[in-house]
Amino acid sequence: MSQTLRLIFAGTPDFAASHLKALIQDGRHEIVAVYSQPDRPAGRGKKLQASPVKQLAIAHDLPVYQPLNFKTEDAVSELKSHQADLMIVVAYGLILPQVVLDAPRLGCVNVHASLLPRWRGAAPIQRAIEAGDLETGITIMQMDAGLDTGDMLLKTTCPINSDDTAASLHDKLAEQGGPALIDAVNHLAAGTLQGEQQNDALSCYAPKILKDEALINWAEDAVLLHRKIRAFNPFPVSYTQLGDERLKIQRATLATGEGAPGEILAASKDGIQVACGKGSLLLTELQLPGARAMSAQDMLNARADRFTPGTVLGENAGEAHA
Repeated sequence: MSQTLRLIFAGTPDFAASHLKALIQDGRHEIVAVYSQPDRPAGRGKKLQASPVKQLAIAHDLPVYQPLNFKTEDAVSELKSHQADLMIVVAYGLILPQVVLDAPRLGCVNVHASLLPRWRGAAPIQRAIEAGDLETGITIMQMDAGLDTGDMLLKTTCPINSDDTAASLHDKLAEQGGPALIDAVNHLAAGTLQGEQQNDALSCYAPKILKDEALINWAEDAVLLHRKIRAFNPFPVSYTQLGDERLKIQRATLATGEGAPGEILAASKDGIQVACGKGSLLLTELQLPGARAMSAQDMLNARADRFTPGTVLGENAGEAHA
């Protein structure tokens, strides 16, 4: 028979907030504490801003705790004082020591945005797109001391479409994750959920996305560059040099045509076609410094002179191709 659990929820960004919202709306269990990262400076004024999870918790009168870490006895004692049955961790941003993992009666579970053990680490959504995976999903995992290595409790799958960006896939997985978490928590409450051990041989590491990765190397295959442009949208956004300006490329599609890497082959309302090491890309949404992102048609209406065929994009861009 299912029982009401005392829950601690730990998370920070929007992805985590959508899961906390699902727990609140479900209402079958008592959320006794919410943990989130300390407020950070944000915006032009660099004012301290509460995380999406903290904002949601306050709106529902849930107690919020924001320790810098769990390296002090006070922080650990405070967490233990909640006498929780289960701690749910979703994109919290802190490494939990074993003493915290062991504190709740049923331990800690994590909502991971990947079909474990495929992508372990900080950026599973982006790395799945970059690698050309055809599907991903949500894994509810029993946490242990390793990096996303705990037993898998429940999985959902989600196809990765050819036009999915990290932003669109994030939203799909956030939508899937809430119901999956509710299902897992209710099964844990009823004692009807068994963990499945991960096969380490099938795992890949998904490191944090670095800004430098977003610089386009036009000598690479168009298929790979297309995946990177999608994976790095909305952050850090792929870019190239257009003369002395940085040109961000928000969206592109695959095209046919060959030329020198970075060479503009054609420019029309449908897009700006650029040659790659193999194949070419049709750039459909672009952004220049200090301007908004705009369609290729709008960009050409404003700056057609910068995108004449023969112009070469890239760090060592020439004026034209002979």
